[in-house]
Amino acid sequence: MTVKWWKAAGVRALKTFAQTAASMITVGAIISEIDWKTVVSASLVATVYSILTSIATGLPEVDPEEKE
Repeated sequence: MTVKWWKAAGVRALKTFAQTAASMITVGAIISEIDWKTVVSASLVATVYSILTSIATGLPEVDPEEKE
Protein backbone atom coordinates (compact mmCIF):
# COMPACT_ATOMS: atom_id res chain seq x y z
CA MET A 1 0.00 0.00 0.00
CA THR A 2 1.39 3.31 -1.09
CA VAL A 3 1.06 6.83 0.29
CA LYS A 4 -1.38 7.56 -2.56
CA TRP A 5 -3.47 4.56 -1.52
CA TRP A 6 -3.56 5.65 2.13
CA LYS A 7 -4.56 9.18 1.13
CA ALA A 8 -7.39 7.86 -1.03
CA ALA A 9 -8.52 5.46 1.69
CA GLY A 10 -8.38 8.30 4.24
CA VAL A 11 -10.54 10.56 2.10
CA ARG A 12 -13.03 7.73 1.59
CA ALA A 13 -13.07 6.99 5.34
CA LEU A 14 -13.57 10.68 6.21
CA LYS A 15 -16.51 10.87 3.81
CA THR A 16 -17.95 7.74 5.40
CA PHE A 17 -17.59 9.33 8.85
CA ALA A 18 -19.43 12.47 7.70
CA GLN A 19 -22.20 10.54 5.94
CA THR A 20 -22.76 8.31 8.97
CA ALA A 21 -22.83 11.28 11.34
CA ALA A 22 -25.30 13.08 9.08
CA SER A 23 -27.54 10.02 8.98
CA MET A 24 -27.53 9.74 12.78
CA ILE A 25 -28.64 13.33 13.36
CA THR A 26 -32.41 13.55 13.17
CA VAL A 27 -33.74 16.36 11.01
CA GLY A 28 -35.39 18.97 13.16
CA ALA A 29 -33.71 17.82 16.36
CA ILE A 30 -32.59 20.43 18.83
CA ILE A 31 -28.80 20.27 19.17
CA SER A 32 -29.02 19.53 22.89
CA GLU A 33 -31.24 16.51 22.15
CA ILE A 34 -28.66 14.78 19.97
CA ASP A 35 -26.80 11.90 21.60
CA TRP A 36 -23.33 12.91 20.43
CA LYS A 37 -21.61 9.87 21.95
CA THR A 38 -23.76 7.59 19.81
CA VAL A 39 -23.23 9.71 16.70
CA VAL A 40 -19.44 9.73 17.09
CA SER A 41 -19.30 6.06 18.08
CA ALA A 42 -21.32 4.89 15.09
CA SER A 43 -19.33 7.15 12.78
CA LEU A 44 -16.00 5.78 14.07
CA VAL A 45 -17.19 2.20 13.58
CA ALA A 46 -18.20 3.05 10.01
CA THR A 47 -14.78 4.67 9.45
CA VAL A 48 -12.94 1.55 10.59
CA TYR A 49 -15.22 -0.55 8.41
CA SER A 50 -14.41 1.70 5.44
CA ILE A 51 -10.67 1.25 5.92
CA LEU A 52 -11.03 -2.53 6.30
CA THR A 53 -13.19 -2.69 3.17
CA SER A 54 -10.59 -0.68 1.25
CA ILE A 55 -7.89 -3.10 2.37
CA ALA A 56 -9.98 -6.14 1.45
CA THR A 57 -11.33 -4.98 -1.91
CA GLY A 58 -8.97 -2.24 -3.02
CA LEU A 59 -9.73 1.25 -4.27
CA PRO A 60 -10.86 1.83 -7.84
CA GLU A 61 -9.25 5.28 -7.89
CA VAL A 62 -5.78 3.84 -7.18
CA ASP A 63 -4.15 1.56 -9.74
CA PRO A 64 -2.78 -1.47 -7.84
CA GLU A 65 0.08 -1.77 -10.36
CA GLU A 66 1.18 1.85 -9.90
CA LYS A 67 4.43 2.40 -8.02
CA GLU A 68 5.48 5.65 -6.35
